Amino acid sequence: MPQPSLMQRAGLASAKLVLAVAPHAQRIWVACGPGNNGGDGLEAALHLKQWGKQPLVTWLGHADTAPADAASAYQRAHAAGVQISTQLPDQVEVVLDALLGLGIQRREPSGELAHAVQHMLACAAPVVAIDLPTGLSADSGAACQLHVNAHHTLCVLTLKPGCFTAQGKDACGTVWLDDLGAGELMRTMAAAMPSPDAMLAAAPALQARPHASHKGSFGDVAVIGGAPGMTGAALLAARAALYGGAGRVFVSLLDAMHPGVDMSQPELMFRPVEALDFSACTLVCGCGGGTAVAPLLPRILAAASPVVLDADALNSLVQQSDLQQQLAKRAAQGLPTVLTPHPLEAARLLACSAPDIQANRLQAARELCAMFNCTVVLKGSGTVIASPGHTPVINPTGNAKLASGGTGDVLAGRVGARLAAGQSAFHAACHAVYQHGLAADLWPALQPLTASALAKHAS
Repeated sequence: MPQPSLMQRAGLASAKLVLAVAPHAQRIWVACGPGNNGGDGLEAALHLKQWGKQPLVTWLGHADTAPADAASAYQRAHAAGVQISTQLPDQVEVVLDALLGLGIQRREPSGELAHAVQHMLACAAPVVAIDLPTGLSADSGAACQLHVNAHHTLCVLTLKPGCFTAQGKDACGTVWLDDLGAGELMRTMAAAMPSPDAMLAAAPALQARPHASHKGSFGDVAVIGGAPGMTGAALLAARAALYGGAGRVFVSLLDAMHPGVDMSQPELMFRPVEALDFSACTLVCGCGGGTAVAPLLPRILAAASPVVLDADALNSLVQQSDLQQQLAKRAAQGLPTVLTPHPLEAARLLACSAPDIQANRLQAARELCAMFNCTVVLKGSGTVIASPGHTPVINPTGNAKLASGGTGDVLAGRVGARLAAGQSAFHAACHAVYQHGLAADLWPALQPLTASALAKHAS
């Protein structure tokens, strides 16, 4: 007996997911595009019909011009009595989006396709997308202005990077994967296949501290920043480093009028920047640093210590080419350096706009990594970590609770604590970002999340 085609398997998997998320639904609109994604939808409709459901198919293809597998799926669905119409249905209980999938080429949907998407957006029924919601880029997560917002997305064969970054997390809803039985074949052919575009970050393994430990076992972190009016940023980074497990945390504030103690966190030790031994600490620089941090960067980058550059330290890199040369020297010496830009800071570094960064976050992170030859944490929805010699990683944790002032400073301090404990720049960044986002995911739904609270719960 011949094995089912990949399209037939995709259709079966999609129909099963529809049944799983809406087991009692009867009227199911299957919106099929003209290509292979539409063929997947036609196969799904065939199964739904056989299971006693009422699939209502709209197909934008034609039997004489469709791809061979899609045309064959149409013939089977038609022969089985599946209702296929040019009229967009009303009062449906579930929608199966099989319009484009991978077929989007960053062009706005138009004509009948746009009309179908608009009708889908107006439906109150839950939407299940096959492979990708229509209008979303598989590689970048950038969405067309007119795109489908699915409640569930079934990726077939492999997960798509665009589902996890930029607009992808909003557009895809809950993401599922079915390798269609090809997983074992893909593993055996792995050596001959191209490297993945990205990997999903995994939860870091938590290890108990050895009993025979002391504060020197976990390294020192020095936070340099906090210019006048911005001392809170440096204090947030320092608290995050402390709660992240650093043995000792020093704070060098660039505001001459600062108090000599943090009364809410007296474990933090305040030092003038001139008194710090840069070679003995992991340095977290730039949090609230303003313009005052720029003169310190040559000395900081010359130190034989791990360095995290955030906020105003990154802005200084744009303005001083000699600092970029120092970063290159650090890389040549094997000294760990982590940059933690948000999209606007990344845009300044790459001489483009923030929308340009958001249009392809994965590529932007790669470019920054190549430019500075160090680990880059491009913050945002689906934070991207790019590091020399590693496949880029997209972080799956986090939510909009992190969209408040100071959470980026907390992340910088958390990365610093991981570096101080002896992790590589890549692993320190991946682990810190994952835990940072997980803290937001576990935060009570109706309770606001502030950066100061996050600093104590990001470990």
